[in-house]
Amino acid sequence: MGKDPLSDKEITARLAELPGWGREGDTITRAFGIRYHGGVAMIVNVADFERLIGHHADIDLRWDHVRFRITTHDAGHRLTAADFALAARIDRIAAAHEAQPHNA
Repeated sequence: MGKDPLSDKEITARLAELPGWGREGDTITRAFGIRYHGGVAMIVNVADFERLIGHHADIDLRWDHVRFRITTHDAGHRLTAADFALAARIDRIAAAHEAQPHNA
């Protein structure tokens, strides 16, 4: 998956395709409302996928939500196509766990 940094225009276009994700500097973030143990299960599914692709999000688990923050560390902490592909997969995993949008 592409590890070249994206331009601001490309980032804006890709974010438009991922409702719920927002940009914070050179990261994209999203939080999902889910109870603690459901969040643990969701994180395990995400981690299994991340291990396969060799690309990982920073994950913050709380009692009522999980927050993901994604950037490409080996591209100088810049946003790449790999980040948006991971975000899309996280969305599918979250939907399978019936996680809801959350404002964290």
